[in-house]
Amino acid sequence: MSFVYILAAILIFGVLIAVHEFGHFLAAKACGVRVNEFSIGMGPQLFHKTKGDTEYSLRLLPIGGYCAMEGEDEDTGNTRSFVRQGFLKKLVILAAG
Repeated sequence: MSFVYILAAILIFGVLIAVHEFGHFLAAKACGVRVNEFSIGMGPQLFHKTKGDTEYSLRLLPIGGYCAMEGEDEDTGNTRSFVRQGFLKKLVILAAG
């Protein structure tokens, strides 16, 4: 019986993270920031599809996920990168998750 609770907890945690990351994704797109990859889950890819500038992927482990934005870590020179946005847009994107 405890296995069912553990599995349910992992799935609920995964859904919460997916919703959180989807918030970042929607806000980034609305603010004109390029999103390189939107992923649900962690680990090896089970499925991926590229549409426009974004690669969408579903991964094996239902824990975690991420929204990888252009220029998240460093300035890539792209005007659509995260670091090139103004304070308000950055705040909206970070708070949306």
